[in-house]
Amino acid sequence: AVAAVVGLGPRQLHRRSLDAFGYGPRTLGRVLRLQRALELARRGLPQAEVAHRAGYADQAHFAREVRALAGTTPGAYAAANRDTAQPSGSSTAA
Repeated sequence: AVAAVVGLGPRQLHRRSLDAFGYGPRTLGRVLRLQRALELARRGLPQAEVAHRAGYADQAHFAREVRALAGTTPGAYAAANRDTAQPSGSSTAA
């Protein structure tokens, strides 16, 4: 379907995707969706909400993808990468 939209055959699209991104089109789609989901997770959204907004079938599907592609659990990833920016106007004592 994607190959036809961009005017390529399936094999040609796969080869070009590998050359450009290091992944085939399907894997590239998985990686891009995971990046979107992990950005949402960094904001502190609940995992079920992250899964829904990023287009996963359910929270379990999201968790499987995180483990498969990132090698960790969603909770561990979110905890390690949560935004820690201070609110505007705050000050800290030295």
